[in-house]
Amino acid sequence: MGRHFEVRAAAMAATAKAKSAIYMRASKEIYAAAKSGDPDPASNLALRSAIEKYRKSCPRDVIERAIERAKGGDAVAYIEGRYEFMGPGGCNIIVDTLTDNVNRALVTVRTICTRKGAKMASVAYNFQHLGVLNFKGPSRDEVEEALILGEVDVQSVEADEEGNIQVTVTPSDLEKAKEVLKDLNVTDYDRAELTMMPNDWMELSEEDLGKVRTMLGELDEAEDVQAVYHNIDNI
Repeated sequence: MGRHFEVRAAAMAATAKAKSAIYMRASKEIYAAAKSGDPDPASNLALRSAIEKYRKSCPRDVIERAIERAKGGDAVAYIEGRYEFMGPGGCNIIVDTLTDNVNRALVTVRTICTRKGAKMASVAYNFQHLGVLNFKGPSRDEVEEALILGEVDVQSVEADEEGNIQVTVTPSDLEKAKEVLKDLNVTDYDRAELTMMPNDWMELSEEDLGKVRTMLGELDEAEDVQAVYHNIDNI
């Protein structure tokens, strides 16, 4: 069948693997959020946020199955974990896990990272926990004014030439910001989630960049990894 078929098959397999990883993360996070309180997103803020986070990247049935599992007799206890690394070239990497086996998660994450030259180190000081909203809509000035008048604790409002806007707020005001933005007819988000944003970005050499890309790819496929944050600008 030739090289073309092999390349296409490999690309399809990689795409399928990436989708599977996203669906698994979504299912666990939504299940855990639903288990933590009322399995109704109307009254469970954590569940509502988790659903919004994965709404565009997951089929509806993946979300609904996770909620139904939480409503039923399934009693899996997922435990959150966080591991910090100084990576190749001095970059900072934070790996969050959500797992039913803490030892497995630790061994998996540490093995993947150390094989590419990363060492466990305290790097969280270089990140801020923030709510991030990405969308297209009104002008930057309109958005900023509405959020300030709505008494949202805004950290930044940035816009590019194509009309894409990124808003960062304190974590506790993420949902409040969404409510304010409804008045500007902003209801569709490319991204609306809590995340870790670096205070300072850095660029890596091509050699170190290759190591980190491989590392991030392996972490993305790891069963227990829920999110990875870094401060690499040229990746």
